[in-house]
Amino acid sequence: MRHDKETESGQTTVLMALFLGTFLFGFVALGIDLQYMFRAKRMAQAAADGAALAAAEEGGNTTAGQSAAEAVARLNGFDTHASVNPAVVTLGTPTQGNFQNSSYVQAIVSKPIPTFFMGMVNHKSTLLVAARAVAASGQTSPTCVCLEGGTGTDLSLANNSVLSASGCGITANSSSSNAVQVVTNATLSAQTIGTVSTNWYNSSNISGNATITSSTKIVQGVAAACQPVLPPVPAYQSALCTADPQEKHNASGSVYSVGPGTADSTTQYGNTVCYSSLDLGKNNSTVTLNPGIYVINGGSLHFWSKNGGYSNYGGNGVYFYLTNGASLSIDRGANVNLTAMTSGTYSGIMVQQDAADTNTLSISEGSDATFNGAIYAPTAAIAIASGSGSTMNGPIVAKSLSLDEGSSLTSTPVSNLGTMNYSVAKLTE
Repeated sequence: MRHDKETESGQTTVLMALFLGTFLFGFVALGIDLQYMFRAKRMAQAAADGAALAAAEEGGNTTAGQSAAEAVARLNGFDTHASVNPAVVTLGTPTQGNFQNSSYVQAIVSKPIPTFFMGMVNHKSTLLVAARAVAASGQTSPTCVCLEGGTGTDLSLANNSVLSASGCGITANSSSSNAVQVVTNATLSAQTIGTVSTNWYNSSNISGNATITSSTKIVQGVAAACQPVLPPVPAYQSALCTADPQEKHNASGSVYSVGPGTADSTTQYGNTVCYSSLDLGKNNSTVTLNPGIYVINGGSLHFWSKNGGYSNYGGNGVYFYLTNGASLSIDRGANVNLTAMTSGTYSGIMVQQDAADTNTLSISEGSDATFNGAIYAPTAAIAIASGSGSTMNGPIVAKSLSLDEGSSLTSTPVSNLGTMNYSVAKLTE
C-alpha cells in the first residue's frame, strides 16, 4: 500500500484535533470543578461563621451548643445528617490565632464535595471542603437605634436599602405583628434587633430576597421598651428669634455666615441663636455654620442641593433644636457634614426635635449626610429615600425609621440608649 504525504498529513491533522479537543475539554472541566469548589468554600465559611455564633449563644462546646451549630450549618447547606456525603461540625476551644482560651468557641465545618470531572483524571470523586470560625459569647448589645412607636411599623426597609447598626442593636417599641418589615432586597445588619412585639418575625415581614444577617440576634417580646431621657430644652426667647439670613442674602452664589456672633443673628443666652427658619445652600449660596446652639422656631432647617460642594461649611460644634412645628429637610444632591458639641449639656447631640413635634425628618433623593452626633425625635418619623447615604456616628431616637429606594444608613453606639442585656455572640476570627 502506498502512503503519500497527503495521507500522512491528513492523519496528523486528525490526531492533533483529537489531542487539542481532549486538552481543551480537560481544561474546561477543570475550570468548572474549581469554580464549584470556590463556591463550596464560601458556603463552608458562611456555615462555620453561623455555627460558631450559634454555639456561642448556647453556651459554647456543650450539647446545646453542638445542636445549635449543626442546625445553622444545615441551613447553609452543610447537613450533618445527610445520607450522602454528610457534613461534620466540630466544636472546641481555639488552638490557633489570638483567642486561645475557653471564653471562645471554635467551629470547624467540613464536607466531602462531589467533583464532576476531576474523578476522570485522578479517580477522586469528592474533595473535602472545610472552614473555621471563632466566636465569643457574653457580649451585651447597646441600643443605638431606639424606635418609640408603640403600634404599627416602627422599622421599614425596602427596595435595596441597607441599615447597619455597627457594634450595637435596634430596639422597636411596637407591639404590632408588623413592627419590623424588611422587604424587596433590603438588608438589615445589627448585633441585635429587639421588639416588644412577639410575632413579627415571619415570611410576611421578611420577603422579596430581603436579608437580616445571620449574626443579628432577634429578640421578640422585650420586656422593657427603650425610652431614653431627653436632653433639656435650651433657654431662648421667641420674641428675639430672627428671620432666616438667607432672605437678606438672596442673590445667587452669596457667601455668608450664620449662628452666634454674626451680624444677621441675635445671640441670646450664651451661645444660643434662634431663627424662624434656616436655609443652607439655597440659590447655590455658601453658608458657614458657626459653633453654637441653633433653635429653629416654627419653620424648617433646610439643606438645599448646592452645585459642586457641601450645602454647609463649618458645622463643627453645633446643636439644633426644632420646635413649634419645625422640621428638618435635606434635599436631592445635598452634601451635609455636621459635628456635635464635645462638651456641655448638649455634648454629642446633633439634632433634637420637640417631643410635641411630629413632623417627619426627611433625607431624600441622593443626598449624602454625615451627622457626628445623636438625633432625638421621639414622636417623629425619620425617612431616608432615593439613594441617599447617611452616616450617623451616634444613636438615633425616633417614633419610626424608614429606608427606601437604595438608601443606606449606618449608626454607631457613641452613647447607649438602653442595653437589653441579652448575651450576644460576636465573631472574632
